[in-house]
Amino acid sequence: MAQEQATVAEEEYLQTIFWLMEAGLPITGANIARAMQLSPPTVHEMIKRLERDGYVTRSEDKILHLTDEGRVEAEQITRRHRMIERFLTDVLGIPWDEVHEEAERLEHAMSPVLEERMRAAIGEANTCPHGHPIDGVREQGAPLSDVDVGASVVIMRFENEAESLLHYLKDIGLEPGLEGEVVSSDDEKVVVGASDGEHEVTRTVAETVTVRADPAPPPRAALPDQLVLSEDRYGR
Repeated sequence: MAQEQATVAEEEYLQTIFWLMEAGLPITGANIARAMQLSPPTVHEMIKRLERDGYVTRSEDKILHLTDEGRVEAEQITRRHRMIERFLTDVLGIPWDEVHEEAERLEHAMSPVLEERMRAAIGEANTCPHGHPIDGVREQGAPLSDVDVGASVVIMRFENEAESLLHYLKDIGLEPGLEGEVVSSDDEKVVVGASDGEHEVTRTVAETVTVRADPAPPPRAALPDQLVLSEDRYGR
């Protein structure tokens, strides 16, 4: 049985687990440590606490799995985070590459009344400013790095919302909803041509940009072993 309410620290870990799970990455202690930029021993201790409190289980191959209670907690805190990001961007006018850390500071202290009013304020918006669903089904896409030259693309979301990456993506002009065509792609970079010009992104970052492509690339045969790192904490 999970305890009645997760602590702030547990919520942080559950949210990270949920983000990694959405991105299709193995839920391992090593990936959690990389995502949160914490030492493996620190993460190991918290994983034991999450197991004790009924939020995760660990299989024989050391992969973590959310329990039913853990998934409810993880979905709730993630939904709240994304709703706050949308509110900060749409209602308060904060640029979309600056709202992730602000949302992390606010998400643990919201009352149900404030959450309800904030949800009403963002109207029919159903994604965060970085393209992740607040509620509902997450549309499958493909990494921009996998798309062939000549394919048309629509930017769907940024899988890693670490603010250093968001600043970079905004600076080069990529944002969710942008439509264009892959005009070149090599081992170093991918270039997307759009109505406002060409946008050159490093191949490493293109791995974290999910697009709807026509023609779509074939599904990857295997998931990556670990997330693509940035200079700060992995974001969702």
